[in-house]
This record gives sequence, structure tokens and C-alpha cells, in this order.
Amino acid sequence: MSETESLESWIERQYPLAVTNMLRSISATGVTKPRPGFGQTVVPVKGSVVASPIPASYDPDPDYFFHWYRDSAVVMDALRLVETEEASAHFCDFVDFSLGLNDLRGGDLVEDKAWREGVAEDFKQFVREDDDLASVVVRGETRVNPDGSLDISRWNRPQYDGIAARILTVLRWVKCRGPFGGLHDDAVSELLDEDIRFVLAHWREPSYDIWEEEKAHHYYTLRIQCAALEEGAAWLAGEGDGEAGHQARAAALEIRGRLDRYWQAEPGYYRSRLTDDGKPTPKDLDIAVILAVIHAGGTSPAHSPADPKVERTLDRLDALFEADYDINRDRPAGRGPALGRYHGDEYYSGGAYYFSTHGAAELCYLRASALRGDDPEAAQRLRARGDAYLETIRAYTPEDGEMSEQFDRRTGEHTSAKHLAWSYAGFISAVEARKRA
Repeated sequence: MSETESLESWIERQYPLAVTNMLRSISATGVTKPRPGFGQTVVPVKGSVVASPIPASYDPDPDYFFHWYRDSAVVMDALRLVETEEASAHFCDFVDFSLGLNDLRGGDLVEDKAWREGVAEDFKQFVREDDDLASVVVRGETRVNPDGSLDISRWNRPQYDGIAARILTVLRWVKCRGPFGGLHDDAVSELLDEDIRFVLAHWREPSYDIWEEEKAHHYYTLRIQCAALEEGAAWLAGEGDGEAGHQARAAALEIRGRLDRYWQAEPGYYRSRLTDDGKPTPKDLDIAVILAVIHAGGTSPAHSPADPKVERTLDRLDALFEADYDINRDRPAGRGPALGRYHGDEYYSGGAYYFSTHGAAELCYLRASALRGDDPEAAQRLRARGDAYLETIRAYTPEDGEMSEQFDRRTGEHTSAKHLAWSYAGFISAVEARKRA
């Protein structure tokens, strides 16, 4: 990082690097990912989005060569903000790929045993059992292979935030970039209709959280589902399905009531989850709440950037990670704290995440926009707070612009997945929110 370069100049230099690096994960058809232990060679098809385009194998970097529903939605939403010639083509491919997943049947893998013969003996413990495969609901999967095949590895399922996030992404593309012409407009309508009905059918069920670690009722999942059903209700009505639109609106209203229960007045933050026994957990204070609000969007008084309780939640997260991370102590003036996920995180370095710190900056910019007319002084303070987070990002981003998943809580060194697409998407979204603020 240049000591004399301004934040504005750095953002201007980093932005195209982030766009270029994010695009590496979209339709990464030129990359081959061998998984010899699973007897697989994966070659992505158009429309898929890999979480990281680096074909690692926990050597030591994790294998993120999968199409996660949530990550892909976040990346495609950021692509909508970018002026590139291929953006609309990528979106249409993404819709086609998403619809093509409807043809996946876990039962086909149960009937065809030949693929199991290719799994190495020491990898069989990581492979899904037949009863798991037989019960596959494709939209309830956490992720699929970017070649359009089912993920055969044992993983925490179901996860219900990804399809809701996809609804929001597709609706935003329709609003800002559509129509897409002929068959692709039909494909968009088909995907939206099926996704909205899926969320409507499953939102009451517990699922695994955004980190794929704990099954419960999660703030992130519910907030994204609420936004998807609110926006989806208007779309359904516009398509002439008033009854389904009414059901979606009613469900969204019920979810909003449930979200209010996540507020903890005494500690002063929104809990990230409610377990069956209702008892607090170490993960209650979680950056997932901030990510939920910025991904859901909206301007309502509650559960949006306009909600002062969300800013109070961010205040608590700042204090948590200032105490937890060595890199946050004695930092220079003008830098905000680097943020992670939750207290006690042990994944890789358990350190700061690029997308967490980007998310904090984006919330500040979105909240500044919401308050600009009524409280310009608060808006100015929030913009400065957002810039402080980006100054920290700048400090831990090398000259070549690479953003991994984490940077170490003690040393600031990059850890976990390299070139994480979500890291670049989070930067792009934060910078675009900064422009509007």
C-alpha cells in the first residue's frame, strides 16, 4: 500500500482489478478441476459461478470449486453493477444453468452404482449415502458442481438462503437490465416462478446457516426470504397470479414479525439465530446479520440499513473484533477494525474476512444514503466510518489487487481460499454504495 496514495485513487485502481478477478469465477470453462479421490474431473459449463477459480484440494487451501447458490447470487448481483459488454450474456447463461439443475435426480446416482467404484477407499467416508441421495431436493442443496452435476460429498443440508438470494438477484436484473429477448425472458419468468414457490413452501423450516455449521432458524435466511417474497409478490401479481402474490405477501409479513424476535435489548444487537431451546449461543453476535441487511436491501424502518438497531449491532461487532484480533490493536488513525464472522471462529485462521469488512463499509454507505435528507451530520459520519473500513481493506490488499477469503487475525497474511469471488463482489457492491452516499 502506498502511503501517499489517496483512498479515492486506490479505489479507482482496485475496482477494475476486482472486476477482472471476479469474472474469473463466472463461466470458468477454461479451468479443469480434478478430484481423483472422488473419481471426478469437473469442467465448468457456461452460467456456473465457482466460489474460487483456484482448483485447490485442502493442500492447504480449501476446495471451493463449487457453484454455491448463495455465493453465485451475490456475485451475479455485483456483476449487475458493472459496465462490461459480457454482463448480460453471463446473466442469461446463469439463468439457463440454474434452470438446468431441475433435471438433477439423486435417485439416478442411487441406481447407477458405477460411480462409487471410482471413489478412493479413504474418500468413501466423505461420500453421501444412498438414502441422502434418494431424498435430494435440488433447491435445498447448498451447492452443486459447476459442471451441473450433484455434489456427492457429505455436507450440511438443507440450506435455504441461496434460492431466496437468487430471486432477489434475478429481479434486480429484470428491473435494471431487462428485457433479455425471446426465450431468455421466458426462462427468467420460469426460474422466478419456481424459486418463489420454493421459498413460499419451505421458509418455516429450520436449515443450516450461512456458514453451513448449525441447523436452526437464522436471521440471514429469514431476512433474505422475507425480501424475496416481498419482491416476488409484486412480480407474481404483475404476471397475473394474484393468489400466489397474496400468499407471498402474507408470508413476508409473518416473517417480519418473526425477525423482530431476534432483537436482544440488553446486549443491544440482533441475534443471528434462534435454536429450538431458545438459549444464547456463542455465535449469536455474527456478521451474518449485517450481510443479511445489505443483501436484502430495502428502505423499511426495521431490518434495513435505515434501522438504528442494525447500526448498534455493527457497533457490537466492532467491539468484539477489536478485542479478538491483534491486527486491530494500535492501528493507525483513520482505519476501522477488520471484521470476521463471530467470536471463537476456528476456520482456517479464524481471522478477518474481506466480505465481512466490505459488508460493514457497505452498510455504512447505505445508511448514510438513508439518513442524508433527515440527518446530514449522521450521514457524513457514516460515510467516514465506511471509508475507515475500506482503509483497512486497502492496508491488507497487495498491489496486484488479490483478495482471498481471509486475512490472518495476527499477521494480516492471506489465508483460506484464494481469489474468493465473494470478496471481489463485496468490494464492488461497497464501492457502488459509496458512490450513491
